[in-house]
Amino acid sequence: MTAQSNQPVPTTGEAAEARTGFICALSAYLMWGVLPAFFKLFEGVRADFVVAHRIVWSVIFVTLFLVIFRRFGEVTEILRQPRLVRNLCISTVLIVANWLVFVWAVEQKMVLDVSLGYFINPLVSVALALVVLRERLSRLQGVAVALATGGVLMQALLVGGLPWVSLFLAATFAGYGYVRKITPVRATPGLLIETLLLLPFVLGYLALNWSWGADIMPTGNPVVVTALISSGALTAVPLILFSAGARRLPLVMIGLLQYIAPSMHFLQAVFVWGEPLHMGTLTTFAIIWVALAIFSYDSIARWHRQRHTPTPTV
Repeated sequence: MTAQSNQPVPTTGEAAEARTGFICALSAYLMWGVLPAFFKLFEGVRADFVVAHRIVWSVIFVTLFLVIFRRFGEVTEILRQPRLVRNLCISTVLIVANWLVFVWAVEQKMVLDVSLGYFINPLVSVALALVVLRERLSRLQGVAVALATGGVLMQALLVGGLPWVSLFLAATFAGYGYVRKITPVRATPGLLIETLLLLPFVLGYLALNWSWGADIMPTGNPVVVTALISSGALTAVPLILFSAGARRLPLVMIGLLQYIAPSMHFLQAVFVWGEPLHMGTLTTFAIIWVALAIFSYDSIARWHRQRHTPTPTV
């Protein structure tokens, strides 16, 4: 046997696919990055009503998308498999909890906590893999997770409490990602089933609040009404773009792009909305950024070694 050391040169088609994947993934993360600014439009509207509308309009938008592209059959196929539906019930609970706290935190001017949560998220996912999947951490991964843990504890000591919003967002999104990873369902039909599972409860909740005199649709404010209707598209479109990008790009590239959204959250919180950046909070962010730099270096090194591992040939 001999070892083939030269890597194949990407074809024009492969380069075009990679370029398309990068544009799709970048667009998805940029859209997720502006979500806090979008939800700032709903100040004065209860977070539970915002999430309820997000679910209703997501059902409508995603249904239309799947029908237009003749993919609705994927939904019925999933519904015939109880194991998949059970897993999607779990992911539904996790993502709606994540949405509620996200919107509430934005309304409470806690976008820095949101940013920290999504910076922590990759490291929480690694810790989850360690506990649930019994995966072994590399030395650098272990250092990164330990640093992140130390940063969160330092936040508790210097600021006077654990950043529960950050930890909740990181934990629920990491859990959601894990459940969706082990559930062989494509992103868009999966999202439709998740929102369909919630739809009867949401409609009942809105109807009950309406009967109590609550303003569940502020028709006197056309900007808010338009934003509520648009929330379905803004939920689904980034997910569709991300799915298209993830199919075309190496996992390590997706891993690096994921820091775009929390970076945008951080910059908007500090420089647009003027949230106070105390020394304790800044120290926590600095430690988390060092941990992520170590984690990213390790991921790139692993990908580079795998890419250049000689392929045995006879």
